[in-house]
Amino acid sequence: MSFVPPGTGWPDDPATPSTPVATTPAEVADLAAHSPSIGELTARQSVCRACPRLVAWREEVADVKRRAYQNETYWGRPIAGWGDDDPKVLIVGLAPAAHGGNRTGRIFTGDRSGDWLFASLHRTGLAAQPTSVHAGDGQRLIGARMVAAVRCAPPANKPTPGERDNCFPWLLQELRLVRPRAIVALGGFAWQAIWPALKAVGHPLPTPRPAFGHGVEVPLDGTTLIGCYHPSQQNTFTGRVTEPMLDAVFTRAASL
Repeated sequence: MSFVPPGTGWPDDPATPSTPVATTPAEVADLAAHSPSIGELTARQSVCRACPRLVAWREEVADVKRRAYQNETYWGRPIAGWGDDDPKVLIVGLAPAAHGGNRTGRIFTGDRSGDWLFASLHRTGLAAQPTSVHAGDGQRLIGARMVAAVRCAPPANKPTPGERDNCFPWLLQELRLVRPRAIVALGGFAWQAIWPALKAVGHPLPTPRPAFGHGVEVPLDGTTLIGCYHPSQQNTFTGRVTEPMLDAVFTRAASL
């Protein structure tokens, strides 16, 4: 099997064999809207099969694997929101990496971007450890939570607009169930994806919409949206993102 069946012992697996599975966008909307808690919502997120292209890709990657990870079992399922159930800081990303979250079962875990991100979160008091290697490694977030706009690893790291829209109800319900004081959008895609969710939960939004940029702050009713360049290898290798730049954003978010 090219994915980990729910309830078979994977560390921190939120689902069980009886968790309902969404197989269409309409079922995503229904199951998300009727999730009564963060725990049930993340369980349902982690077994979703509503986007055929993404399901096929994440499971093909889990079956073929990268040479460096040939002896590992890949998670091969959607990556659920993870962290504090009542966060003061919400971190929003694009999508899991094929050999990162799709392999390890945890968002931003097991790739270079995650290495940079968790190191910064640890330095700024939002993570218990400076590294995040695999689900069940003892890492935990402190007053923070991570989510992705698209929950499955997409080919070429590029989800389609339709796939983003299919996944939107999971993001929307997660935002309904938490009340963060700060929301950090990692990259322009996450910045664009979070605005409709903010509107849907009742935040009055400024017009025109502020452009994405590193350190851009948008005060909203009860929370503040902060832009942050994504700690991708392209950005970190070129110096577009540095450790002090990441630390500044998360220090600011924590202070809010």
